[in-house]
Amino acid sequence: MKNAIEIKNLKKIYPDFSLSIDELKIPSGVVIGLIGENGAGKTTFIKSILNIIKKDSGTIKIFNKDLEEQELDIKKDIGVVLDNSFIPDTLNPKDINFIMKEVYDNWDTELFYKYLKEFKIKDSQMLKTMSKGMKKKVEIATSLSHHPKLLILDEATSGLDPIVRNEVLDIFLDFIQDEEHTVILSTHITSDLEHIADYIIFINNGEIVLEKERNEILDNYGILKCDIDAFDSIDKEDIVRYKKTKYNYEILVDDKNKCKKKYKKYIVDNITLEDLMLLIIKGGK
Repeated sequence: MKNAIEIKNLKKIYPDFSLSIDELKIPSGVVIGLIGENGAGKTTFIKSILNIIKKDSGTIKIFNKDLEEQELDIKKDIGVVLDNSFIPDTLNPKDINFIMKEVYDNWDTELFYKYLKEFKIKDSQMLKTMSKGMKKKVEIATSLSHHPKLLILDEATSGLDPIVRNEVLDIFLDFIQDEEHTVILSTHITSDLEHIADYIIFINNGEIVLEKERNEILDNYGILKCDIDAFDSIDKEDIVRYKKTKYNYEILVDDKNKCKKKYKKYIVDNITLEDLMLLIIKGGK
């Protein structure tokens, strides 16, 4: 399998925060779900890949090309939707189409208008008169209409109602069907990732604390619940993280089926990505 992105020894240092990634390989043809709390380093990670911020050390290769040496050649194959809009509010979709035809050799006007029609957006409506959700739809249409190989999306589905969000997620899934395209989706709506992500990358305090297939996480991890008095009877080797509540302990385990057999008198629940985040970030160990 080809790699869309390869990162080695990446560091970006700020006075009060640093991003540090020793090694990361993102294959082509997958959806990567990027999770972590605000300030964890997700946006710094994305902006480093896009060379919006300059790294302090390390190498980033995209499509097997060095980002610093071949940035312009690489960026023509990347579609981007960031949390803050990159399109001026004084434009309308017709203006965007006119501009993008000059920017991208492979800009597809027919495809752009197809997305506008799907999203029920008039090409004459200025962005400043649109809702946040409508603006996101325009950005998504723009990011897809020059036939990129890599989509990088930072909170791209925020502000969209559940029905439109599902439509957009289906578009992302269609995008990767040829196994040459890759999506990196950073979002706080972790339930979306439970439906479409192939891999989960969990960033906390500027480091990758978990990098696994989505199914491996959801199939294997679980939450064991036991009385406060019973906590000491749980083998420490089975505890990934734990949280004490008023009445019991919630324990993150990485082999729920083993724990169901081993601790038959306790409940072992399935886990969500949100549960995983909360326990790893806030739990003890």
